[in-house]
Amino acid sequence: MALLLALFLGFPAAARDARPAKELFGAKDRPADLSTRSIGFYSRGCLAGGVALPVDGPRWQVMRLERNRNWGHPVLVDFLQWLAREAAENDGWPGLLVGDMSQPRGGPMLTGHASHQIGLDADIWLTPMPGRRLSARERAELSAVAVVEPGPHLVDERVWTDAHLRLIRRAAAHPGVERILVAPGIKRKLCESETGDHSWLAKVRPYWGHNYHMHVRMSCPKGSPGCRAQDPPGRGHGCGAELAWWYTDEPYAASGTPAKPKAPIRLADLPPDCANVIAAADRPGTASAAGMFVAAGGDAPPATSRPMEAAAASIAQPWPVASKPHREQANRPTGLNRL
Repeated sequence: MALLLALFLGFPAAARDARPAKELFGAKDRPADLSTRSIGFYSRGCLAGGVALPVDGPRWQVMRLERNRNWGHPVLVDFLQWLAREAAENDGWPGLLVGDMSQPRGGPMLTGHASHQIGLDADIWLTPMPGRRLSARERAELSAVAVVEPGPHLVDERVWTDAHLRLIRRAAAHPGVERILVAPGIKRKLCESETGDHSWLAKVRPYWGHNYHMHVRMSCPKGSPGCRAQDPPGRGHGCGAELAWWYTDEPYAASGTPAKPKAPIRLADLPPDCANVIAAADRPGTASAAGMFVAAGGDAPPATSRPMEAAAASIAQPWPVASKPHREQANRPTGLNRL
């Protein structure tokens, strides 16, 4: 009994907190003053020593500032800056609108994602950046433009451009990218449009709810031994029977038995090091996304924002995208957990 008591007292107080973990992590608006590590799995973990993607860059703007989800491991932040630059210079994509990354300390979120917990996931809108700096209110209220028609799951040809393909191909070609999630219609269009090497398409996986953005996931980085890697994608480019499954009734058939509500994730359900991440002091010299924007002379964002998606898929592309790059860059799927 004495041993059990000693072990119990040895855990940080945060580890014994019975509140849902999303409340604990959602209340932290700055990163932990710890060395940077991705801890756990993409959908069950946390982020120590998170780094912010600046809310504005030469070729990117962070959206939904009030959510304060522009944090990640340095490998993710570096990738986004690289992609923004390369896509603008080579692919005719004027700049990135960056949606949710992770919270300052990662972990489960109060709203939205099951993943994005360890600083290695980012949502990139498939709407190009405008040629001006958006206000905080615009970033909260603008909707991403759907590139896939509802129902037939085909891309909307009024919205889709060759630059969309080049952007996604550019991202998938990065050696640090683990996979990219897109709507089935986007995957189908990529498979039909690629006339050269199809190998990069293996990383691009069809999945529900990605009509408006691509979800980029980085591999576990060096220096994060507690990061658990995802199973590798299946063999091949995924343009055959695996993609065809998404055009059958099976993926969309309602289950006969209502799913039981899942119990909320508690801090004790996460890797033990996540208790230290919650208990750690704030990293000095850091600020929330809204604080960064206001400090740079911007307006304060509203308390809440609209959902990311547009109300209808037929909304016209609001900003021009180059049709040609400045320099052109020459049955049921098994194991959905591999997505």
